[in-house]
Amino acid sequence: MTLEQLSGAKVTVIGAARSGLAAAELLKAHGAVPFVSDQSSREKLERGVRELTAAGIPFETGGHTQRTYDCSLMVISPGVPSDAPVVLEAQQRGTEIVSEVELASWFCPGSIVAITGSNGKTTTTTLTGRVLGDAKTKHVVAGNIGTAFSGVVLDLAQKDIAVLEVSSFQLDHCKTFRPKVSVLLNITQDHMDRYGHSMERYAASKARVFMNQEGEDALVYCADDPWTMKVVPEARCRKVPFGLQQPAGDGAWVQDGTLVTRLNGVEHKVIAIGEISIPGVHNLYNSMAASLTGRLFGVGPASIRSTLRNFPGVEHRLEYVRNAAGVRYYNDSKATNVDSVWYALQAFHDPIVLLLGGRDKGNDYTRLLDLVRLRVKAIIAIGESAGTVENAFAGITSTHAARTMPEAVAAARDAAVAGDVVLLSPACASFDWFDNYEHRGKVFKELVNRL
Repeated sequence: MTLEQLSGAKVTVIGAARSGLAAAELLKAHGAVPFVSDQSSREKLERGVRELTAAGIPFETGGHTQRTYDCSLMVISPGVPSDAPVVLEAQQRGTEIVSEVELASWFCPGSIVAITGSNGKTTTTTLTGRVLGDAKTKHVVAGNIGTAFSGVVLDLAQKDIAVLEVSSFQLDHCKTFRPKVSVLLNITQDHMDRYGHSMERYAASKARVFMNQEGEDALVYCADDPWTMKVVPEARCRKVPFGLQQPAGDGAWVQDGTLVTRLNGVEHKVIAIGEISIPGVHNLYNSMAASLTGRLFGVGPASIRSTLRNFPGVEHRLEYVRNAAGVRYYNDSKATNVDSVWYALQAFHDPIVLLLGGRDKGNDYTRLLDLVRLRVKAIIAIGESAGTVENAFAGITSTHAARTMPEAVAAARDAAVAGDVVLLSPACASFDWFDNYEHRGKVFKELVNRL
């Protein structure tokens, strides 16, 4: 569907949360006839019901009726997987389906930076926005990070930059989406339950971030990530790698303890690794990606250095909470897969009491075994997968199953001594006990601050 065809067209938006509401309002502003459908109850969608009613946009809650399919275009909110029954039914009917970020991109007059990966998306997106902002470059940060792209796209001018966090679910339904710069951080096991337990399918979804890029469009990617390197040859645009080793051409790497960038043959020593404010090798990779993106838009190395020194990090990503009785508590609730937990454990050298578990996504904990044996003195297993977690680490370290988060925090406190780290890094989704990972992290922090 083209922009011209939107006028008067019936469009169904699936999802009445933040992105769905923004998409519906964007559609109405451009002459389409939107209808919003959400399977959640009316009580759970209080804000959505209020805003849709005020905007005069028809909607339904509690399920998807036949009216859902009376449309020529369906727009999918970020949280709706490709195998959702409503999506499969629309596909069978031949309805065109796009993601909210694809829809918004049709209206974007400026440049798009699209950041994806199994881990590090939010930190890198936020950091990239800070790199641009500190250099007085006009931009917005949106996407799967808190602000819907549809809600801000009409405020952009031709010289502005939209820095977007983009999930695999959003990319699944992108057709013409073309970033000026795409960033592929890594591809590791995540959402295996949604992709038929196939890494090939999941990797193909992530690779869609650069499928429409050509010519001087740039793909910034991690050369140290095996699955990323499997899909990069498909790219038809400029390729700019980052990694620990120096590339043959342009890119970013570590040399003598310093983050170095090279673009168009010009090298800059950006910052000593020890000066980067956020800890861990994964955040070194995130910093390289953000630095290269900033350089591609003309941000100078001195400005990037200042940003990397002062960036405070992102809530729920290895977030320091407090020191209680000599024990340091960290909230890493955003760690919803095994690989992100591996990087979190790598960031600490003191004994760790690890809170692990939740709603399992088809996790294979094998990768964690050696690191847990080396660094984790106890695991507090939480959520629906507590039994699975206990079985996975039986004989590797001490385990204890908790029935609630208050019980888990108390057990972690009892297991830790001065000098230890208590780390919430669950490797699982949060929807068994909580509304989302933010809710899980906030509850954890509240409990820790009461100790």
